Amino acid sequence: MNFLKAISQMSKIIVIAMVSLLSNCNENNALVAEQPILSDYTVGEKWTWKYKGVTSEGEVRSDGQDIREIVRLDGVLGMVIGKDTIPVTDIVKPEASETPKYKWPLKVGEKWRYEENWTSQDGTKGKQSQDAEVISFKEETVEAGTFMAYTILYKGIVSNSRGYSARTDEVWLYAPEIKNFIKMTQTQDDFLYNEELINYSNPNNR
Repeated sequence: MNFLKAISQMSKIIVIAMVSLLSNCNENNALVAEQPILSDYTVGEKWTWKYKGVTSEGEVRSDGQDIREIVRLDGVLGMVIGKDTIPVTDIVKPEASETPKYKWPLKVGEKWRYEENWTSQDGTKGKQSQDAEVISFKEETVEAGTFMAYTILYKGIVSNSRGYSARTDEVWLYAPEIKNFIKMTQTQDDFLYNEELINYSNPNNR
């Protein structure tokens, strides 16, 4: 009798453990995030990040805020970034690159190669080349609040035409709910850069 009771209790424990495991698997793997589309954006929607870059010796090289807001100009939705206004249609346009920043749809376990070539204002040409991987999807808390977010790791090299080359590792937290990242940490040799969402507002959520 005691033996049967023990077996019954053990069976219950196993079932509970399996349910818990499946629940965790569903939380991490079931959701697949598609790339945002034009109708996902709302006039007045606004994101504010704080950023700071510091060397290993404590020298602060950047410190401030980055603000982006959705506006309507001549009947067209645009995102204001600094002094520029970019049409949202350009932001949601499917990326043709085989080495994109985000590989849509996002899902845990996805891996890809990210490469980008750029030219700075002084004419210096550069390249960023990294291996990317989505490692989790779970609740993440930043100053702006708590969001379900993907954690994406980028590991690789950044170089430029002036002979500079450095190891660059980044961690991005992307929240589908707000169609943007909520936190980014970049380590580049002796330089550490952090960016964190401190406020997000959407007129539709009032």
